[in-house]
Amino acid sequence: MLFTNAKYVLNRILHGIPIILAIVVVNFFLIRLAPGDAAQVLAGESGAATAEYMDQIRKQFGLDQPLWIQFLNYMKNLLVFDLGYSFRHGRTIASLIIERLGATAILMGASMVLSIGLGVILGAIAAVRDRTFLSHVIVILAIVTYATPLFWVGLMLIIVFALNLGWFPTSGYETIGATLTSFDHMLDVLHHLVLPAISLSFFYMALYTRLMRASMLETLGQDYIKTARAKGLSGSRIVMAHALRNAIIPVLTMAGVQVSAMLGGSVIIESVFGWPGLGLLAYEALFSRDLNLLLGIFFLSSILVVVTNAVVDVIYTLVDPRIRLNGGRHE
Repeated sequence: MLFTNAKYVLNRILHGIPIILAIVVVNFFLIRLAPGDAAQVLAGESGAATAEYMDQIRKQFGLDQPLWIQFLNYMKNLLVFDLGYSFRHGRTIASLIIERLGATAILMGASMVLSIGLGVILGAIAAVRDRTFLSHVIVILAIVTYATPLFWVGLMLIIVFALNLGWFPTSGYETIGATLTSFDHMLDVLHHLVLPAISLSFFYMALYTRLMRASMLETLGQDYIKTARAKGLSGSRIVMAHALRNAIIPVLTMAGVQVSAMLGGSVIIESVFGWPGLGLLAYEALFSRDLNLLLGIFFLSSILVVVTNAVVDVIYTLVDPRIRLNGGRHE
């Protein structure tokens, strides 16, 4: 079973390579349509925005070459996993991404656990207690949360829990200058993580709550659930052993699709909280016209989405053993 799942994931990733390449091509030319380039940013910051100086910068970074030559050079480097050089940071893009990837992975991982976990629990409760006061409260809460902008949630959490109550820090990944042991450092990072993770998970928790409730209501109306009730099984046994396992599959599907959207949301949340991840790095690269760095982040994001969707398909088999993977198809 383990070998079959690993083979399936590898097969899906290989099939995803043309999709990743298509995304790379589209991103390259779309970004180049935006006005301005790195030469204008550097020249403006230095105060020496002469034509000769800007031509020198463009030549240094290969921006003086025709667009199709820049594209061919970029694709040639990409084939050997050379993402290029960041003029803004004076470092290779790969080293920058590796340095920031951990912070984003922690933030997204915590947000997904919160949003999926709470979404499944609240959605299941709203379905089981359908047409009760508790169900109405959960539905209204999900609608309000779904309609609330992420940046507003982040700012309100900072005002209430950081500035007024002083329970959590306002920004950052860790306490600057603190000499902590490994365990204390982990606790310090978790302390800084609470508000950003809650902010990023708000929207998706509402989405998964509504989806889980609808899926659970549909599942509870199936014939095999009625049969289980007729056999005298308890309500909790029916929900946990029969209904929940089938109802959660659409939520897992949506979670796989929403990985790219959550990466986009992390740009906002990381900017609000000063969280040093890929989202904040992309935000800085956008305003400094560091196009190679942006392309590198987009490239990594496309790989992450393809891999995540392949892994989600495998999780289907763990949630519902009736599903089997065979050559890229569900059985």
